Amino acid sequence: MGFMNGHETAVRYRGFLLMPQTNQSWLVRPERSPMLLLPFRTPTCSLADVKALLDWRLSQEASEIGAA
Repeated sequence: MGFMNGHETAVRYRGFLLMPQTNQSWLVRPERSPMLLLPFRTPTCSLADVKALLDWRLSQEASEIGAA
């Protein structure tokens, strides 16, 4: 796992850790179990885009649970 500029920087957001990668992408992982979403990587994007993607994925997960 690579961090930008050798610093271990992570952003906490809605129970997830958003970790910037050296290629300007992001690794998104849950802070703890039980996991609502599996860890995933994003394409190259900004922090705001990562947060929007995570919000969208969480809303999709909630709608799938409601449909069951």
